[in-house]
Amino acid sequence: MVKHNNVIPSGNCKKDWQSYVKTWFNQPARKQKRRIARQKKAVEIFPRPTSGPVRPIVQCQTLKYNMKARAGRGFTLEELKAAGIPKKLAPTIGISVDHRRKNKSLEGMQSNVARLKTYKAKLVIFPRRARKVKAGDSTPEELANATQVHGDYMPITRGEKRSVEVMKVTGEMKAFKAYGKLRVERMNQRQLGARLKKAAEAEKEEKK
Repeated sequence: MVKHNNVIPSGNCKKDWQSYVKTWFNQPARKQKRRIARQKKAVEIFPRPTSGPVRPIVQCQTLKYNMKARAGRGFTLEELKAAGIPKKLAPTIGISVDHRRKNKSLEGMQSNVARLKTYKAKLVIFPRRARKVKAGDSTPEELANATQVHGDYMPITRGEKRSVEVMKVTGEMKAFKAYGKLRVERMNQRQLGARLKKAAEAEKEEKK
């Protein structure tokens, strides 16, 4: 503690402060470097889209964000099967695949299947060898008119309002005990195996 009526000392920012300051004067050059790198990558991956493989639409996690849609890691095997695309062919034609993701809603699966079908309809497949055209490759006219897609391909539109069905609350709805119904169904599910076993044993006893 300082004693007497002296000036309060302050040693902040007086000891070689220049060596502790970080400057960012290289930002314009970095911007140019990133732009050139994007152009080089577009040339290397031609005629594929610059944004990479097409990805599915999934809902965000947790109660706070689950109303928002975002791009997922890849399409599920069920979605590929419904769209008629083999799982081994999908990565070779610019479709991302995620074998771990599971479909938990019919609406989400249908939207992703429709997304795959739209992509498949617009897809132009170049033959691996120019002189050897295989089944499934695009026609020479389509190849001549094909252009590389820059930017987001099939972007996910956000902010769409969902339709809400309004209905009158009836007396039957008010009388319905949702919690009790859940408890009964859980108990039925838990006791299913034991009940089936008991019924099979009873059937055996009757045959004797």
